[in-house]
Amino acid sequence: MFTRYTAALAALLFVSAAPFAQAADKPTDPQIAHIAYTAGVLDIEAAKQAIKTSKNTEVVAFAKDMERDHEAVNKQALDLVKKLKVKPEDNATSQALTKAAEEEHAKLAKLKGAAFDKAYIENEVAYHKQVNGALETLLIPSASNAELKSLLETGLKIFQGHEQHAEHVAGMLK
Repeated sequence: MFTRYTAALAALLFVSAAPFAQAADKPTDPQIAHIAYTAGVLDIEAAKQAIKTSKNTEVVAFAKDMERDHEAVNKQALDLVKKLKVKPEDNATSQALTKAAEEEHAKLAKLKGAAFDKAYIENEVAYHKQVNGALETLLIPSASNAELKSLLETGLKIFQGHEQHAEHVAGMLK
């Protein structure tokens, strides 16, 4: 099940991948930094919602991992942009991700118990699949700064682990 949140990410990052494949249309490093940071912030907010709402120990533990790991990667990203004196540039992708996340947050806020847990974890599986795909096919190849590219590659490895962990928790909820 794809939620609005992941569908928006897919639409913006994958449907847009064809135009971005042309050298002139690739996202810039400041745009990439903003997209990656925004995606992390949004998953932190989702994790906080799950920590507050869920009573399932596996779901809460997963959410705490998401909060910790995304905060750490975002701190590294902020440190890097300060070091490079780059200002992340807001863009349509970041704005659409934020809007979709707000809609998903509202949808999840209406759920309780097992229904919340299932919807949250399914969204996390789909979200991480989409983010990982976008990192692999668009953001990493488009990054021109070697340090930014390296940070994105490190993030990809971490987020691939998140995807596997989310799939494991989803399997436990069935």
